[in-house]
Amino acid sequence: MAPTERFPALYYRDFRLFWFGQLISLSGTWMQSVAQGWLVYSLTKSPFYLGLVAAAGTLPILLFTLLGGIAADRLRKRNLLLITQALSIIPAFLLGILTDMNLITVWQVALLVAMLGTVNAFDIPARQAFFIEIVGKGHLLNAIALNSAAFHGARMIGPVIAGITIAYIGLPACFYLNALSFFATIIALSKMKTMGDMKGESKGIVKDILEGIQFIKSSPEIYRIILIIAVFSFIGLTYITFLPVFAVEVLHAGPDGFGFLVGTTGAGALSAALFLAFRGDFQNKVKFMSLSALCFSFSLLVFSLSKVFYLSIVTLLFAGWGIVSFLATANSFIQLSVPDNLRGRVMSVYALVFLGIAPIGNSLIGILADAVGTTKAVTLSAVICIATSAVFYMNYLKNR
Repeated sequence: MAPTERFPALYYRDFRLFWFGQLISLSGTWMQSVAQGWLVYSLTKSPFYLGLVAAAGTLPILLFTLLGGIAADRLRKRNLLLITQALSIIPAFLLGILTDMNLITVWQVALLVAMLGTVNAFDIPARQAFFIEIVGKGHLLNAIALNSAAFHGARMIGPVIAGITIAYIGLPACFYLNALSFFATIIALSKMKTMGDMKGESKGIVKDILEGIQFIKSSPEIYRIILIIAVFSFIGLTYITFLPVFAVEVLHAGPDGFGFLVGTTGAGALSAALFLAFRGDFQNKVKFMSLSALCFSFSLLVFSLSKVFYLSIVTLLFAGWGIVSFLATANSFIQLSVPDNLRGRVMSVYALVFLGIAPIGNSLIGILADAVGTTKAVTLSAVICIATSAVFYMNYLKNR
C-alpha cells in the first residue's frame, strides 16, 4: 500500500512541504532542549533551577497564548508562522554564542528561553489551526497524527544526536544547529500556496477571548478533556524536566544515557502517532483517550520507582505512547467540534492548559523535589495523574 493511501494528508503538496520542514526544525528543537537541560544542570546541579528554566519557557504561553489565538483567527496563518519561525532563530543563536564564549549564566538561559516561549505563544495556536485549512476536516486526524509523528520522531532522533554532540563536540553545537534548522520550515512555508483564512473582524480583545472560552464551557466533553490536559501539564509532564536528575543521581548514566531517556519517550510517542495515522479516524475517541490516559499515568508511576536503567527505558516508552495517544486524539476531537471562526481561540486555550500552566507546575515540583527528593516528587505526580485518569474513565462509563 502506498504511503499516501495509508496517509491521505500526504496527498496535499502544502502539507508535505510543511511536514518535512517541521521534521528538520523539530529535530533541532529537541537537540536544544536536551542541551539546555544539560547546561542548566551543569551550571547549578539543582533540580530547582531545571524547573525554573522550564517555567521561563512556558510562562509566556500562559501570558500571551490567548492573544496568539486571536492573531490566528484574524491574520493569515502562513504569514504569522513565517514571522514566528524567523524570530525563533535569535534566542537559539545567542545561546550558542554565549555558551561558546563561556559567558553563559543560568539567568541568561532563562531570559532567552522566555523569549522563545513568547514567540511560541503566537506560533502554536496558528500552527494547530492551520492543519484543517491545508487538508480539510476529512483528513484532519491523519494530519495531526502525522504532525505528532514528526514531532516525536524528532523527539527520538534529536536527543540521541544531542547526547552524542555534547559528548564529542560540545554544547554550543546543539544551539547553532537548532538555529539553522528553523530555515527548513521557513523555506517550506515560503513555497506553500495555502495562506490561511482570515475569520472576520475583531470585536475587541476581551470579547474575542471570552467567545472562545464560552464555547468550551458550553461543551461538557471538551471541557472535561481540557481539565485532564491541565492536570497532566501541571504535574504529570514535569517529569521530563527532571530527567537529567534521574540520569545522573538515580540511574547513574551520563549525557548519552540522558539522551536515550529522552529519546525513548520520543520513540513511544512516535509509535502512538504512527498507530493513529495507520488506524485512521474512529468513533469512540473518548474511550480511547481514557485508556491512553491510564497507560501514561501508571507508566509514570513505575518510572518514578525504578532504579534500573532498562526498566526506566521501557516505562518511558509506554508513557510516551500513552500521553501522545491521548493528546493527538483530544486535539482532533476538539478541532472537529469547534466552528471555523473560533478554532484559533479554542486551540489557544488548548495550548494554554497544555503548555501555559506548566511553569507553575514545574516550579512547584522543583521546590518539592529539592525538599523531599526528585523521585518522591515524581511519584506523587504519578499518583495524582492516576486518580484523575480514573475519574475521567469512570465519567466515560457513566455517560456512554
